[in-house]
Amino acid sequence: MSGDSDRPRIAIVGAGPAGTRAAEVLVAAGLRPVVIDEAAANGGRIYQRQPPGFSRSPEMLYGFEAKKARAVHGAFDRLAGAIDYRPGTLVWNIGQSGLDLMRDGDHDRLAYDRLILATGAMDRVIPLPGWTLPGVTTLGGAQVALKAQGVGIGQRVAFVGTGPLLFLVAYQYAKAGATVALVLDTATFADKAVATLGLMNAPKTFAKGIYYYGWLKSHGVRLVEGALPRAISGEGGVAALAWRDAQGLEHEIACDAVALGWGLKPETQLADLAGVPFVYSERQRGWLPEVDAAGRTPLGTVYMAGDGVRIGGADVAELAGARAAWSLIADIGIAVDEAEIARIDRALAREDRFRRAVERAGPFPVALAAGIADETVLCRCERITAGELRAAAREEVRLAAPEVNRAKAFTRVGMGRCQGRVCGPAGAEILAAALGSPLPEVGRLRGQAPVKPIPIRADAALVPEAKAS
Repeated sequence: MSGDSDRPRIAIVGAGPAGTRAAEVLVAAGLRPVVIDEAAANGGRIYQRQPPGFSRSPEMLYGFEAKKARAVHGAFDRLAGAIDYRPGTLVWNIGQSGLDLMRDGDHDRLAYDRLILATGAMDRVIPLPGWTLPGVTTLGGAQVALKAQGVGIGQRVAFVGTGPLLFLVAYQYAKAGATVALVLDTATFADKAVATLGLMNAPKTFAKGIYYYGWLKSHGVRLVEGALPRAISGEGGVAALAWRDAQGLEHEIACDAVALGWGLKPETQLADLAGVPFVYSERQRGWLPEVDAAGRTPLGTVYMAGDGVRIGGADVAELAGARAAWSLIADIGIAVDEAEIARIDRALAREDRFRRAVERAGPFPVALAAGIADETVLCRCERITAGELRAAAREEVRLAAPEVNRAKAFTRVGMGRCQGRVCGPAGAEILAAALGSPLPEVGRLRGQAPVKPIPIRADAALVPEAKAS
C-alpha cells in the first residue's frame, strides 16, 4: 500500500488486553488503527490503571499478575503516535454509516472499513432478597473499587458466587486489610474434583487458584462450598447474609457489604448492533456472537476478540486480540507470519481446554436463578419482581409468545439503564422454568441503541435533519 489514503480505516473498540495486542499487530503491519475505549486509560478491567495521584506499585495492585499488567501497559504505551487513541469515549451505536461516539457530552461519528470489537465482559449475577441494599456490589465492582479508587466496599465483607474471581477478590480484600466474613461458593468440592485434570492444562494459573484458596483458609477465613445464599438483610445498608449449607442447615453471618458474582458474561450489545449473528452456547449458558477461531464474524468486515466473544480471561484475550488482527491483515492482502499464527492457535486450543474445566469447576447454579422468590426485585432499573415476570410467562402461554423480548414488552424487564445486562441471565432462567421450555427457546434480549445512557442531543445526531437544524 503506497500511502495513508490507500489504507483501510480500521477501528478497535476496547483497549484491554485484546484491543492492545490487536493494535500492536496492526501497527507492526504498517497500519494506523483508531483505538476507542470508554475508560480514561488502557488496561481493561483486569489490568485497570490507577488514576492520577495514586502511586501504588503494580505488585500491590495486580499481585501475581503484576508482570503481565506491566507488559500490557508497556505494549500500549509504545504504540503512542502510531495509533489514533481515543480514551474516555463511549461507542453507543453502530449503524450503516459507522460508529456513533460520545466524549465529554459531545457526539461524533467514525466511519470504518474494518472493525475489531474487544468489548470485554461483566459480572453475571443472581438477584437475592436484599441485593439492592447499599453495600451490595458485584465481585468485579468490588475489585474495581479496590484497584481504581483504592477503597473497599466495606470493612467486613462477604463474598458470594463461584468461579476464579470469587477467591481472587476475597484474597485481595484480605490483603488490603478488610475482614472477609465469609466466602460462599455455590459449587461443590465434587464439581472441582472432576475438573482437576482439565485445570492442569494451565498449571501456573491452577496453582495460583490453589494458593488463593489455601491462603484464605490458613488465615482463618470461613470458606463454604456447595452452599446457597438466601437473603441479604439490613436497614439502609447491609447488616447480615443468610445462607443454607450443603446439609440444608440455615446460617446467618454479620457483614457490612456483600460482593456477588457467578462468573462473567460477554458484553455483546455492540456486536448485536453491528449485525453479528448469535448462537446459543450450553457451555456458557447464553447466546454468544458467531465468531470463528481466527476472530472472524460472518459479516466479513467485523472481527471480535477476548471476553466479549467467550469468557476466557486476560491471557486468552491477548492471544485472541492478536489472532483477530492477523486475520484482518490477511483479509486485506498483507503478508502474515504463519509461524506466529500457528503458535497463537496452539496456545488458544490449550487455553480452551483449561476454560472448559474452569466452567465445570464452577457451574452456574441454574436452580438458584430459576427459583428466585416472587417478591424479589429482578430488574432493579424498572423495579420489576421475579413474580411479575412469571405472571407474564403465564400470559405469554395464552398468546403463544414464549420469548424474552415479548416478556420485556409485557413487564419492562430489561428496559432500564442496563438494558438487561444485569437481570437478563436470571430473567431468562426464570422465564424458561415458568414456561417449562429449554433455555434456548426463550431467546435473547436484542441490543438497542444507545447501549448506555447518553444526552438527548446526542441521540438527535442520528437524524440528519435534526443535526442540520
